[in-house]
Amino acid sequence: MATPQEVLSMIKDQGIKLIDLKFVDLPGIWQHLTVYENQIDESSFTEGVPFDGSSIRGWKAINESDMSMVLDPNTAWIDPFMAEPTLSIICSIKEPRTGEWYARCPRVIAQKAVDYLSASGIGDTAFFGPEAEFFIFDDVRFDQNQHEGYYHVDSIEGRWNTGRKEEGGNLGYKPRYKEGYFPVAPTDTSQDMRSEMLLTMANCNVPIEKHHHEVASGGQCELGIRFDTLVQSADNLMIYKYCIKNVARRWGKTVTFMPKPVFSDNGSGMHTHQSIWKGGQPLMAGDGYAGLSQLGLWYIGGILKHAPALLAFTNPTTNSYKRLVPGFEAPVNLAYSQGNRSASVRIPLSGTNPKAKRLEFRCPDATSNPYMAFAAMLCAGIDGIKNQIDPGSPLDVDIYELSPEELAKVPSTPGSLEDALECLEKDHDFLTVGGVFTEDLIDTWIQYKLDNEVNPMRLRPHPYEFALYYDC
Repeated sequence: MATPQEVLSMIKDQGIKLIDLKFVDLPGIWQHLTVYENQIDESSFTEGVPFDGSSIRGWKAINESDMSMVLDPNTAWIDPFMAEPTLSIICSIKEPRTGEWYARCPRVIAQKAVDYLSASGIGDTAFFGPEAEFFIFDDVRFDQNQHEGYYHVDSIEGRWNTGRKEEGGNLGYKPRYKEGYFPVAPTDTSQDMRSEMLLTMANCNVPIEKHHHEVASGGQCELGIRFDTLVQSADNLMIYKYCIKNVARRWGKTVTFMPKPVFSDNGSGMHTHQSIWKGGQPLMAGDGYAGLSQLGLWYIGGILKHAPALLAFTNPTTNSYKRLVPGFEAPVNLAYSQGNRSASVRIPLSGTNPKAKRLEFRCPDATSNPYMAFAAMLCAGIDGIKNQIDPGSPLDVDIYELSPEELAKVPSTPGSLEDALECLEKDHDFLTVGGVFTEDLIDTWIQYKLDNEVNPMRLRPHPYEFALYYDC
C-alpha cells in the first residue's frame, strides 16, 4: 500500500513534472486531466483536485458542475504512451461542497460494494478476474446520416481476404471462421504485438499471466491478467484496455472491444471469475456440487435470479445482444455447470486447492463499466447468500440434444438491451439495499441508455433491411 507521501517523494526524486489524473465516466470510458507537479500536495489525496464535471456523460448539470478528483496513491504508474515523463494516477470523485463521495462515480460504487460485503459479515474480500476479448483490425470505417449507413472493418487475418490482391502478394494464411484458437505464426500475425501489450501492462503494475489468439477470424485475441480485489481488478481492466488500444495504435492497428463486430463468427466476451474470502480464508470451496460450498451455491443462486437485471450493467450496449443469441455457443442459458460453456455460470476445474475455487459468470462483455458491473455481480451474490437462494439443478447436458420442451424449462438471458433495462427497472432492490447503488443512479443509467442508445437505434434503418425489404 502506497502513501501520499511516498507518491509525492517519487514525483520529487524522479523529477516528474506532469501528473495525469484519470477517472471513469458513467458509460465506462476513461477521462483525464494533466496537471503540473506543483498542483499536487497531500490534500489532493483527501480533498481532491477541482474540475468541471458538467460535460461528463451522465453526471452534473451546468449549475452544479464543480467536482473533485481524489487521487488514489496505490494506483500511481509511469504512463508509457506520453512523450514527457508523466505519472498516471486513478481517481475517485467527491462532492466538494459536502465532502461526500459522488454517488454517480463508478469507482465509488465499486468501493461501496466492498464496504457492503464487509458490513454484511459474510466476507471481507471479493476477488474478480475478468477475461476480456477483443479484435485487432487494420482498418475501420463507419458512418450514419440521413441517407446512408454503413460500417466496414478489415484485417489481414480475415478469412474473407483469401482472394484479395492488394496485399502485394496474398500469402494465404488466414484463420478459418471459428478456427482461430491458438494457431502459431504465420497464421497468427499478432504474436509480437500482443507480447508488447502484455509487457507494457506489467510496467503499469498490472499482474499479467498470458496472451493468445482467440477463436474468431479477423484478429480476435485475449490477454490474461491475474485476479485481484474488486476495485483493483476494475482499475486493472481499465489499464488493460488503455494499453491494448495504444500499443495497437503504435503498430498502425486499431482495437475494438465491441462484442460483435464480425457477422457469423464468434463474438468477444468478458468471462468474469469471482470469489469471496473472509479473514484470509476462501469461502467458495466445500463438499457440494463441483467442490463448491453451500455459500458458493447460494452466491450462484443470486447471480442467476438477478441475471436479467444484471445484464443491464454487464452487457450494456445494443451490440451486446448480437453476441447473446440462442443456438450458438453464447452463454444465454441462465443455469450453472462445471463443464457446459453454454451455461451462464461455469465452475472451472481448479484442482484441490480451496483458494482456487471460484465461479465464472460468462455473460459479461467488455463494453461494460467494470466498476459497476463487478459491484452489481457482488450485490447479486450477496443477496443470494443472505436469502439462501437455491440455484436449482446444474445444466450438465448438451443443450443441443434437449427437446424443445426440456429447453423451454431453462431460463434465458434478455434478448435486447431494452429488455435488460426493463428487468433492471423491475428488479434492483438487491443493488440499493446495501446502499451501493442509489435510485438516482439506476434511474439515470436506464434513461441514459434509452435516450442515447436504444431509441436512436430504433429511428435508423439498418443496411440489412434494404436486402430484406427494398423490393417489397
